[in-house]
Amino acid sequence: MKHAFRLTFAAGLLLAAGTALAANDTPAGTWKTIDDATHKPKSIVEITEHNGEYQAKIVELLNRTPEDVARDGEHPVCSKCDGERKNQPIVGMTIMWGVSKDDDVWGGGKILDPKNGKVYKVKLSLKDGGQKLDVHGYIGFALLGRSQIWERQN
Repeated sequence: MKHAFRLTFAAGLLLAAGTALAANDTPAGTWKTIDDATHKPKSIVEITEHNGEYQAKIVELLNRTPEDVARDGEHPVCSKCDGERKNQPIVGMTIMWGVSKDDDVWGGGKILDPKNGKVYKVKLSLKDGGQKLDVHGYIGFALLGRSQIWERQN
């Protein structure tokens, strides 16, 4: 009886570990964005996957100063965006779309910087066992552009 219990317990641990590892092998999840200039947390973003295509929405804005609130209001909008995103609330906005897996990176999609309203091509790659996400936005060639490291939230 003890042997069966040990075997069941060990199998349960392996299954739980496998599930935890599987959850970190895609960019899907909740991420804390880190500003590449100030190195401070900027927002919470949720990346979801639908039929192999990844998209991201801003869930929450972080570390807003009184000056930020005075300038942009309590609920900032994307005043520099074009089209359907113009003057829409930033919280809840889809800022990344059309991303799909290509070997060990995810790309082929676009990412919006709500601060300047510009849309860039995007490449994503997981780091540190899936706990960090390198988000690289660029125009033209991937060698040119800028990267941010986002931190996975549990």
